[in-house]
Parts: sequence; structure tokens; C-alpha cells
Amino acid sequence: MAYFSRLMARTILGALVLAPAAALAQSPGPASQDGPGYFRLQGGQWDGSEDKKAARQIPAMAVRPARSDLAQAPAPPPRGQIRVQGRPLAEPPVPLPAPPGLDVDIRNQMRKLIQSISRFSRRYNRSFGVVTQGGLELLIKRDPVVDTRISPARAYIRSIDGVIKDGLFFGKRVFGEPPPEEILARNLRLTDIAKANGLRVLVVDYGTDPKTADESRRRNKEKGYVSFTAHAPLADLNSLPPYPRRPYGENSKSVISLKNVSNFAYISNSAAFGRADEFALKMHGTNYDLLIVDVFHGREPLSKQAVATLKYKKLGARRLVYATVDIGAAASYRFYWKESWGEGSPFWIKAPVRDDPDRYHVEFWRPEWQRIIAGDTQSYVYGIIAQGFDGVVLTGVEEAYRFFEGGGEQEEEAPGR
Repeated sequence: MAYFSRLMARTILGALVLAPAAALAQSPGPASQDGPGYFRLQGGQWDGSEDKKAARQIPAMAVRPARSDLAQAPAPPPRGQIRVQGRPLAEPPVPLPAPPGLDVDIRNQMRKLIQSISRFSRRYNRSFGVVTQGGLELLIKRDPVVDTRISPARAYIRSIDGVIKDGLFFGKRVFGEPPPEEILARNLRLTDIAKANGLRVLVVDYGTDPKTADESRRRNKEKGYVSFTAHAPLADLNSLPPYPRRPYGENSKSVISLKNVSNFAYISNSAAFGRADEFALKMHGTNYDLLIVDVFHGREPLSKQAVATLKYKKLGARRLVYATVDIGAAASYRFYWKESWGEGSPFWIKAPVRDDPDRYHVEFWRPEWQRIIAGDTQSYVYGIIAQGFDGVVLTGVEEAYRFFEGGGEQEEEAPGR
């Protein structure tokens, strides 16, 4: 009888000890969070409610299954059941995701792209030059509180060597005519900031008569800028200007730095000169300090030998040769274009550029596009370096960020500030 009494007491005591543990084992753990941005582990694999791709990027050792032993903290009560001073604490509003492209600082993203191109290129050639065409507003940053207070974007400025301004004194929209005074004054403020911060300012003015070319030369020289008078829009520029026959400031000095450039020529389409070797020899017969050309001669890139020929003036002195690359639009005739590409495919390719349906605006801050431009040894800029060019002129800069600032609309004229 005593044995059974002891056995019964031991059974009751065991039940009292095991009951809480069994209840804990059967009770649910912390509530699974299935909302956006949260993931749960099921069968050793991530089951994402919104973005499975992001989950796969998390290393396997970074996340472990939750423990279900006695040391596990109990799940907190739902937020609506928490009371503060007798009142239920309201649920915080769930923010809506920003539309793609509108959750970035567009101009700062363009600065970052240009800075990354500069860093990339100088890993292979420390003296490689980087010049931006347009986008002078990137030289300054505005105070987020006091809109009229500006300061130089110093990190960005240090990453480039010069700027090119189209139509400073004689415009391209109304060909050969001076721009409105308000726009001229605004542009001069920006070019003066560039010069004051040690950048070389190159100006492409437009005109077909000697008077315009001489006046452009005079006014730019007074400002300390280097000018070139184009006799056609840059996109169609396939020959040297008829006037002057020899470049202003022609000299026999070797030029190995952009700061020493006294004149330059810009050729957008060299195919009109004949074969690539014929083009190189014709340019070799001039005494410009700087030549700006497309790396492609027709559908083929200029050879190293052609680039080497371009690097010498007729007088025998050395000069600089820069190649252009559009960093704001993808062109269907470029080497990187795939047959399946088009507007919206891939998603970062946007609407065609106005008046140029073979070029498409791109979300230039996307890593897919940036790899094409300057990501590795298959990229556009690396090819320019490998062919022996001294530097690069980055085009499409202003056109790109203004497209997205305008909500996908292409502006006819730059804003006044």
C-alpha cells in the first residue's frame, strides 16, 4: 500500500512538471511575418512574400531557425493591444513604395556614375582624362533648406578634368544666334565656377560665317575658355570647319595635358573621310592640340594604329585624342545592344530620345547599365582605354537627368536656374 501511495504521488508530481513544457511545445511561436520585406524559413528554403531574390542574396549562415526551447522569449502582443496611458497604441502607417526612379537623387546619381567612370579609367591609365559635355549644374550643390545657397560639388569636380558647353555665345537651337541674355548669364556663372575650380572649359559655338567664328574666338579667349565653331549640329559633324583653315592658336608644342590645350576639333562621324586609315592621315595633317572623335569609324572601332596616328600633329608634336561615349542613352546600333531589347525591355530602358528613335533613355543609376559603361574589361570605357585614347568625353549627361526630373518628359529648354 505504501508502494502504491509513493507511485501515485510520483505520477502526479511528474504530470505537474511536464504539463507546462508540453503546453509550450504545442503553443505557436512568434507570429510569422508575411508582410513586405519579411521572410520565413520553410523546409530549409526561403519563402518570400514579396522579394525572393533579395532573400537568396542572404548567406545561409546568416539566418538560423528560431529556437523553441524554454529560453525563447514569448511573442509580443499585437501592437493594437498595447495600451499607453489607457489608450491603445495606434498601428504605424505602412509607407507606400516609391515609384521606380523617383526614390533617387537624380543629379547626385549622375555625379556618382561619372565619379565611378573616373575611378575605373584611372586604374588602367593614371593620366586618363575625363571631360563632361553639358550638365554644368552638376558642379554645384544647393542647400536643402536655403535654396539660393550653393556650394561647389568638390568631390565630383576633383573627378573630372574639364567641361564642354554647347552654344555658350552662339547657340544650336537657333543656329548661330546668341542665346537669350538670361540663359547666357546663367551659363557664364556655371562656366566661371568650373574655371575657378581648376577645370578646363571647352566651348562649342555654332555658325557658318567667319564673323561668327572670330567673335566666338574673341569672347571665349577673354574668359579664358577654348573655343571651336561648329558649322553643323554636333550629331551631324562629319568634316572640319571651312573657317578658319588653320586652327586659332596653332602651335608646334607637344600637348600632354588638357590645361595646355589652345584649340580643338570635334568630329562626330568620321566615316565621311573614307577608310579609317584615310581619316587618321587627314587628321594627322592638322595642328589641333586636341581631337574629339567617336571610337567607332562606321561600325568598326578605330584601330590602335589609327589612334596612334591621330596623336601627332602635322608639325610632329604630340597632341591629345579623346573619344566620346554616351552615358545617358542606349543606342540600338552600339555593340552592347541585344536583339530582344527595346522600350521597357529590359525594364531600365525607357522612351526613345526625341528626334533620335535609335537611342533610348536609360535609368543610368542601374548597375546593369553602369557595367556596360565602365564595369569590367568588356565595358565601353575600357575599350576606349585599350585602343590608346588619352581620355573620354561623356555625352548625354544633361539630357539624361533632365528626362527623369521631368517625369519622363523631354524638355525643350533648360530651366532658368
